[in-house]
This record gives sequence, structure tokens and C-alpha cells, in this order.
Amino acid sequence: MPTHSAAESGRGAADGTSPRPVVTIWGQYGAGAEAIGRVVAERLGLPYHEQAFSSEEIAGGTDAGSLKNRATLAQVFSAMGGAYGGFEGRDVVTTQKEKRDLVADNNDTVWRYAEEGGVIIGRNATVILAARPRTVHVLLTGDVKDRVQRAAEATGIPVDKAARRQGREDQVRADMSRVLYGWDPHDPARYDLVINTSRIPELAVANVIVDVIESSTR
Repeated sequence: MPTHSAAESGRGAADGTSPRPVVTIWGQYGAGAEAIGRVVAERLGLPYHEQAFSSEEIAGGTDAGSLKNRATLAQVFSAMGGAYGGFEGRDVVTTQKEKRDLVADNNDTVWRYAEEGGVIIGRNATVILAARPRTVHVLLTGDVKDRVQRAAEATGIPVDKAARRQGREDQVRADMSRVLYGWDPHDPARYDLVINTSRIPELAVANVIVDVIESSTR
């Protein structure tokens, strides 16, 4: 896995300026990461960077997302192996190279986003930017029934379809992190804020995140 120097972890400091603030958000399916992230980015006046793969792409729709995204997701599943598309007798050297290449590409993307500042959804930014200054890491969770209902309303799909997506997506995204980056995205110790969106409304969550990033970066 590529590593970054101390200078890179604080990019922007070399020219005498502070790096732009960043919020990383890992959200369980239906916890409101996209909606909350967009509000936070707007409040901060900084970019919103969406996650690598949409729920539709994770669900496996044949026409979901771009051809490039579908191809990249297929590479990820292949590198993960097992139930995700690997096969017995697969060349271990090739598999490890695929993993390194996928991680390197994602790391470069996340660091590029971090230079711009703003909100980064998913992409394992929590661990990639763990040592970066002016960065707040957030985990959004909630009751499964609430998350399924919220996702169904947000995407306009039936509740039963959202329920099927919830089970698969939560598992797939967590497995990606474990296999490619060796960390558990459900570990609360990795985050500065862990917020239950079943208990706290989305706007209030956004307000809390903005307050924390502003108070921690003055």
C-alpha cells in the first residue's frame, strides 16, 4: 500500500497556508451520508466528493453507472476473490498486483480530493487521511428499519428492494475495506464522531459536523 510523507499529510502547508478542511464520512446504507454530506459541503463552501460506487452499481444493475465504474467494480470484486468473483487456482501474484493498483489509484484520488478540501464520502478516506490535519472523520449509522425506509424514500424504490440492497451493500462495502485496506469501517475508534441518524435529524447532524470542523480548524 502506498504511503504518504508528513508533508503530503498536510498538503498546503509548504507554501505557508493551512490545508483546506476535510470531512470524511462513512455511512451505512440509508444513514443519510449523501444528503448530509452535501449540506455540510455547502455550509463549508467546499466541494462534495461522492463515493466511488453508487448503490445501484453495488446492487449489480446491468445498466447502472458508467462503463468505467462497472469495469472498476468488476476489478475490485475479482481482486477480492471468493464469493465476489475470484476462482480457484487464481494467480496470487496477479491478484496482489491488482489489489496494489486499485489501492494506489484510490489513494491518489482521495489525496487529490483532500487538496481541494470538502466532504469525501467513503473511499476509505478515513484511514487514508487518518494523520491529515484539519480533518474530521464521521461514521453515520442507524436502526436498520429506519435506514431502509430512508433509502427507499430517497431513491424512489420499494421498501423490500431497499431492504435487499441494505443487506448486500453494508456487507460489500465493509468487505472492500477489510480486503483492500485491512480495516473495519464499523470500528468506532476510527472516527471523531459516531452519529445515529435514527435519533438525530439530518440537518442537526450536518450542524454538528460543521461546528466540529470549524472549531477544530481555527
